Amino acid sequence: MSQNSPTPRIVCRFSCGAASAVATKLVLSEGQANVVILNAFIVEEHPDNRRFLADCEKWFDHPVTVLRDEKYGASVRQVWRKKRFMSNGLIGALCSVHLKHELLDAACLDGDIHVLGFTAEESKRFERFASKRPPGFSRAPLVEKNLTKADCLAMVERAGIRLPEMYRLGFNNANCIGCCKGGEGYWNHVRRTFPEVFAEVAQIEKEIGVNAYMFRNRQTGERYGLEALNPEAGRHDVSLPDCSLFCAMAEEEIQ
Repeated sequence: MSQNSPTPRIVCRFSCGAASAVATKLVLSEGQANVVILNAFIVEEHPDNRRFLADCEKWFDHPVTVLRDEKYGASVRQVWRKKRFMSNGLIGALCSVHLKHELLDAACLDGDIHVLGFTAEESKRFERFASKRPPGFSRAPLVEKNLTKADCLAMVERAGIRLPEMYRLGFNNANCIGCCKGGEGYWNHVRRTFPEVFAEVAQIEKEIGVNAYMFRNRQTGERYGLEALNPEAGRHDVSLPDCSLFCAMAEEEIQ
């Protein structure tokens, strides 16, 4: 970049989760100029996410620009029904593609540096994301500082901010209630916590057909959906706040 080139925008993708909140705060603490914070509103997220966003705006001392899809009404279930598809290992979840990635990408400019909330455990995911973009135009501050999901949860709490309700209900992420990328244990937790969501998504699976079934029998390869899910199947391990040495070092930088 030449000396006469404008300073590129730093675009933080804030998802209303603890990790993206800490990643955003770390970038702001660097004193970067021209920082933009973007959030994609999703109908199926827990309403407490909006409270968390407002609390984080105060913590950031910086506004968050909220974007909302119009084609699908910002609803993952509308995407599923219209596309007659949920998710697979090849292209991921179409709801994320249309309601988040495409929406946020459309708000960005050539030359923007994108800041993502990938944690230390997700360094490979970040590498895949960055490999699809020009070198140097993607950052994962949490990977840079070796911060885990547990570190981020602890840092948000220690900042005096109440974590989003989804974490408090025993979920590992503050994303949609009923995520099509969740496993058996996750969906059984949805069944117990949000039975009406479990029933609605099971009905959508039936409407779309077998290709929408989220699970596969490892022995036979046969796909099956929520209606056939054993209530005891799967694991649902929850991340708990735990501030490590790296967490304490990052807090010093923020302060």
